Amino acid sequence: MSLFLPHIELNPATPATATVIWLHGLGASGDDFVPIIPELNLPDELAIRFIFPHAPEMPVTINGGYIMPAWYDITAMSIEREIDQQQLLASSAAIAQFIDREIARGIASERIILAGFSQGGAVAYQTALTYPKSLGGLLVLSSYFATHKTIAINPANQQLPIAIFHGIYDSVVNELLGSQALQTLRTMGYQPYYRSYEMEHEVCLEEVMDISGWLQAKLK
Repeated sequence: MSLFLPHIELNPATPATATVIWLHGLGASGDDFVPIIPELNLPDELAIRFIFPHAPEMPVTINGGYIMPAWYDITAMSIEREIDQQQLLASSAAIAQFIDREIARGIASERIILAGFSQGGAVAYQTALTYPKSLGGLLVLSSYFATHKTIAINPANQQLPIAIFHGIYDSVVNELLGSQALQTLRTMGYQPYYRSYEMEHEVCLEEVMDISGWLQAKLK
């Protein structure tokens, strides 16, 4: 992957002092979550820059090899998912470059948050927990911890604040996978915040309000 995937960047009215890097799901694009930002009603004084990378296009096995935006190939839709782990790691490395750049632009690593929906959440888990500088938080939406068996946690993020949100009617990523991620993280020494919603594989208004509250709590 080339340095800096194509992406959308939303800057605050005043110089940014925090950054949220938000990863979309399979078949979507960075545009997917842009409309949510005004709904968060975040205070201007937080001065948050939002970055929405676009995943590269690749053939996706479970969709008949159809070429679409994807962070990695999914080869089988078992409950645990069978994926191309090397592609996931490559995507993670590409997202880490965005973090590096934000630090170079003057944003403290502790004020950088990674967020990811579905496939994007799997990449966010890998990136945030292995990054060599302390980050501000990890927000995982309707996703799963794809690399939990192989990940090498970086001590810098052993105390990382994590929030996991999931729909109880999710037929794409069963909530069981969100619950499994929660339990796995607890065994790793984390204390994630977990909340489920009466929704499918989507985002609801109540969840948007909770995202806003969590971001404000971490970046105030």
